[in-house]
This record gives sequence, structure tokens and C-alpha cells, in this order.
Amino acid sequence: MEQDFRVRIRPVTTCQDAKLFLGLPYTVYAADSHWVPPLRTSVAKQFGASNPFFRHGRLQRFIAVTADNQAAGRVVAAVDDRLIKREGRPIGLFGFFECIDDPEVAKALLDAACDWLRQQGMQSARGPIDLSITNNCFFLVDGFDSPPCIRMPYNPPYYSKYAEQAGWHKAKDAYAYDLPPMELAEKFAKAYRLAEKAYSFACNSGVSFRSIRTTGGGFRLDCINLHQLFNDAFVDTWSLSPYSEDEFVEEVKNIKSIIDPSIFWIAEYERKMIGFFMALPDYNIPLKYAKGKLTLVRILQIMWYRRRIDRGRVLAICVLPEHRSKMVAPALIYLGAKGGFIDKKKPYRRAELSWIYEDNMPSRRLVEASGAKIHKTYRVYEKCL
Repeated sequence: MEQDFRVRIRPVTTCQDAKLFLGLPYTVYAADSHWVPPLRTSVAKQFGASNPFFRHGRLQRFIAVTADNQAAGRVVAAVDDRLIKREGRPIGLFGFFECIDDPEVAKALLDAACDWLRQQGMQSARGPIDLSITNNCFFLVDGFDSPPCIRMPYNPPYYSKYAEQAGWHKAKDAYAYDLPPMELAEKFAKAYRLAEKAYSFACNSGVSFRSIRTTGGGFRLDCINLHQLFNDAFVDTWSLSPYSEDEFVEEVKNIKSIIDPSIFWIAEYERKMIGFFMALPDYNIPLKYAKGKLTLVRILQIMWYRRRIDRGRVLAICVLPEHRSKMVAPALIYLGAKGGFIDKKKPYRRAELSWIYEDNMPSRRLVEASGAKIHKTYRVYEKCL
């Protein structure tokens, strides 16, 4: 496929193509001070045979190359059989999209992804989703004035414009909320007290709250219980394909070294996990200095600059449906804020709560009651094939 004989789209088939694929973002974001390079090894690992995605899915990588074999763009087309089964229709995905500021190159990449998905029998496409919405997804469409938090996307402003010009339409927006340092309203502390008392009066045993365990068998057991709770609580989440236990445990193991137990809380009732507050320190702050590679020098730089981490990201607040009326969610928010803002020796100055779908009003009301304000907007697109 060619565009004005300047750029050719081809599938990634060689080691050299793979290097161009991984290196392209450094061209796109060369002058962007907000971009945080992902670790190249982490990106490359997602296309290796060990990725559990390949047990239920397939994909094809594409790159756009110029006449002198320089990368100008990239995209991945993917089919997730679990998502198709869940939604009951043949829908494919595109993700890992990066592109120079050229609408023709962007259209050619997206068209290549659509052509491949048609060949796989897909009738519609959705993205950007990097294989799963729990991995990386969305185009940033508003809020380009600050760097992304850990495990959140970032892109140039022209991505969404070029997608719409290529015939893609909005499927759903999501928001990132900013919470500055503050004393939470008394109602959150009261919710914490009520959550304990509500269970005590009913069953002579209150709900208990504790931090996640990060060592030994306790860590794996917490991961297994978190997986079960995650699948139960988020079963109806839009575009979410089911997580296997192995996938979930492996993903949590990958972030184990950066977990701060003071902002990762678990609620239990009768020895069963019924909710959690999952937050992480914003390691994007020191990771920026790694420039995508973990050499010895850059590892030492990360260790040095992690002292600058003054922000956390709340990834999820989860409570089983049958316990949502018993103040468990606001109690978990109280404990997370207390652990990060109040009790911590070196408190976080801000927190980002991300991401929350625009139509998830129960979660939005809960978050907004804490004083958090929307500061970034993200979008997923769809297109009929």
C-alpha cells in the first residue's frame, strides 16, 4: 500500500522492522517534554509468544516507512476471541498507534489495520486499545499540558483529528480526575466508622480493612482474591474481556516492586475480600530519565529520581455490589487518602483518579464528592468495516 509514493505500509516481519516499530515514538515525541518513554522491553514482550493474549487472540503489526526506510508510523490490528464472545459480534481492535504529523500516513495505517481485520472476518473495529483496556487504551483528547500518570496514555493532539478524518467516530469517553492535597470531608471519615459499625451490629463482626501484602504466600493469595473480586465487580464493564487468574497474577507481579501499601487497601468481611482501593506511586516521574531502557546507569537514575515522586494514581476503587450500600467504598477512599496525604512521612502532593467512563455516574459521583476535578479526557473510537 502506498500513499503519494512517499510512504509504504508493510507488516512487521523482520527484526529490523521490529526495531523500527519500537523506535518510532522517539521520532514522534522528540520535541515533547511531557512524553514518558515506555520501557522498550515491556512493549516488545507483548508481542512475544509468552504473552497469554495469544491463547485467545491474534494480531498483526504494521509500520509505515519512507523511501529511505525511516519509520513514519505504526499500528497493531488484533482480534480477541474472548471479547467477541462476550459482545456477541465480530469486533476487532487497533492499538499501539503512533504517527508523524501527516493525515495521509495516519489514514493509511488505520486502513491497513481495517483491511487485516476484514480478512479475519471482523465487521467493526474499536481503538486505540493495546490488546486489552486493562493494558493501555484511548487517545488523549483534552489535557495536553501535563505528563501522563503511570500506566496512562499520552499522544499528540492530532491523533484524534486524523482518526475522525479517516472515518472513525467516538465510541466512549473517559476522564482522569485530579485530587489536590486536602483533608477529606468529614463524611468520608464517618463512612469509615459506619462501615465497621454496620457489620458489627448486623453480625457481631465488623468489616476489616488492611493494606495489601507484598511478601511471601500472602501476596499471591491477595492477587488470587483480587482477581476474583475484579472479575465479579467489573463483569459489565464496557469492552473488558475476561481476565484469567494467571494473567491477572502476572500483571500484579509486574508492578509488585512499585506498590506502596499505604495507598493500596483491601476490605474484608468474614475473611472474604469484598473491596479494594488500588493506587500506585507515579513512577512515570523517575522513569522519564530511563529513556526507555534499563541499563545499569539508568536504573541508578531511577532510584535517585524516585525521591521526586510526589503524586499517586488511583487505578480502581472496587466493591462487590451487595456491599456498596454499606459505606465500604468511601471508607476505602478515606484510608487511601489518609495513607497517602496525611499519615505518610513524605506525603503525595496530588493524586490522579483514572480512568472513569463518562457514563459511570455512580463512580463519578463518589470521586467528585472527594473534591476531585476532571483534568484530562480520553476517547475510544469505532468504525464499521
